[in-house]
Amino acid sequence: KRIIPCLDTTFDEQGKAVVVKGVEFEQLKYAGDPVELAKRYDEQGADELVFLDISASLERRETMISVVAEIAEQVSVPLCVGGGIKSVADFERVFGAGAEKVGVNTAAVRNPGLVKEAAERFGGERVVAAIDCKRKFEGAEEEGKTQVRLEDGTSAWYEVVIYGGRENTGIDAVKWAEEVQALGAAEILLTSKDRDGTTDGYDIPITRAISEAVEIPVIASGGVGTVEHIYEGFVCGADACLAASIFHYEKYTVGEIKRYLRERGISVRL
Repeated sequence: KRIIPCLDTTFDEQGKAVVVKGVEFEQLKYAGDPVELAKRYDEQGADELVFLDISASLERRETMISVVAEIAEQVSVPLCVGGGIKSVADFERVFGAGAEKVGVNTAAVRNPGLVKEAAERFGGERVVAAIDCKRKFEGAEEEGKTQVRLEDGTSAWYEVVIYGGRENTGIDAVKWAEEVQALGAAEILLTSKDRDGTTDGYDIPITRAISEAVEIPVIASGGVGTVEHIYEGFVCGADACLAASIFHYEKYTVGEIKRYLRERGISVRL
């Protein structure tokens, strides 16, 4: 099982790349320098790193290639990069900068053929489908909506959101996960917008539902506040667990989390 620190990166007023942490994709706070944090997590024993250029799609601009190249040069672990990927040429550019995998979200929803084309061209194992979703209670009876049982016994469906969570799509997240698997993506990075930055733990019902619906690995994301939350993510079926603020604000090191998981019977690489 893999532990993946995440670097949500944007430009500050001075045009400098900075890692930020928000809540439900809003209220962004400064959390550090992307290259410095990447080096720290690499040294701590992270299995992979995810670098998300969180404002690229919204600002309709290209992914910050120079920062990606600098991180890739400094770390030994695989780097997955997402944010602002719109075309096969974008995939090519990010791979050229040293990324191992590329994550695509908004553009995949707009043009599912991009996933297929990238998987055929670069190998599916390098294409990650990032799915941002949120819980919906209304319209759950509509045809084609997957009912997901929640912790309190009620049901909801989960809607895919794009452009950094700012646009609803009406697409059912479980069905979309099955579709990106069929298109050739090798992995799903699943983020619950409702939980992002809350430190309340992952959205377990949707993580479990998608882990059961697909055969490809699912990375749980959004909401980690404690080491128990990461354990819960693995127990409900995630193959990898992603976290951000608990690492950025030095609540835990990667090593501390891995030792805790190993004690609880989860197989991790120390």
